[in-house]
Amino acid sequence: MSVLVAFSVTPLGVGEAVGEIVAEAVRVVRASGLPNRTDAMFTTVEGESWDEVMAVVKAAVEAVQARAPRTSTVIKVDWRDGVTGAMDSKVTTIEQALS
Repeated sequence: MSVLVAFSVTPLGVGEAVGEIVAEAVRVVRASGLPNRTDAMFTTVEGESWDEVMAVVKAAVEAVQARAPRTSTVIKVDWRDGVTGAMDSKVTTIEQALS
């Protein structure tokens, strides 16, 4: 099974420069040991179960919440039985279609 979660957590009430605070969420994700990728809009993390991945997302949001009076979080989930490595295979499929 693959649970692929793309999420974005935004600290509110701390001014415009939020990169340092958002980095706290990324640190949590990277420390989890799960496959992950961060881009300009989302951090994506992949695991074998809903509970495993959502625990990482929750901890990442809590890390931001600890430094901001309010947070906003957007989450998108792809939950699929019989698949592993979806984070990379999805990109590979698109790249093959483009070539």
